[in-house]
Amino acid sequence: MVNIGKYYGVGEDSMEAKALERLPNPTMLQKLMKFQASLNIILCQEEWLRYHSFIQDWNEGVSMAKIDNGAGDHLFILFSNEGTIIKGFDHESELSPYAQDEHKVWQGIYDDVPKELLSLLEDEAIEKEDVTFCISHKNSDTSWHKGKVEIPEGTSDGSDFLLGCIFHTPEDFVEFATDYFELSLSLEVVAKIYEDLPITEEMIHILNSSCDVKEVLQELELLP
Repeated sequence: MVNIGKYYGVGEDSMEAKALERLPNPTMLQKLMKFQASLNIILCQEEWLRYHSFIQDWNEGVSMAKIDNGAGDHLFILFSNEGTIIKGFDHESELSPYAQDEHKVWQGIYDDVPKELLSLLEDEAIEKEDVTFCISHKNSDTSWHKGKVEIPEGTSDGSDFLLGCIFHTPEDFVEFATDYFELSLSLEVVAKIYEDLPITEEMIHILNSSCDVKEVLQELELLP
């Protein structure tokens, strides 16, 4: 397995804005994260090596999706009855607390985030202080919101490449997985999963003949 790091990011402010614009609505985003988590379960038996994961009942009334590229960068997405919040951390960004003498959250990142959504980040597992960008969407809103943060010219908050690791199409996922998992995948089967069709033993075997199909099916049952 190879570490693709920032393979999908270009680090330009204009691209960060476009990445935000490409974010689907929370309902579709949750579906995409489940599709990708399901594929990771099939392709990788070792949970700690999975790039995308999803926990349906992470907390009371809250589901959690995570992207972890294994290189120190991560993206948490929390879905709740009040709305959705995305917290990203690019360990190489100048906005990282570790890049500052004061070791604190960059000014403005959490400003204007609705309190009911910001409170979702208080769990220790979310590592609230490790952040370079935050995006939120209340259920009553029609769009995503990002704090007004002054980003030094020529630097990036990491939202471009981390949001780019949410693969909107089967083709994009197959391109990613071919490198990351070093497997040759069936686009036809991946497309069926993206169509939200029931995942069968045959589909699992086609994608990863070396996995324990029964164990995979047991894990997939936790992703309704």
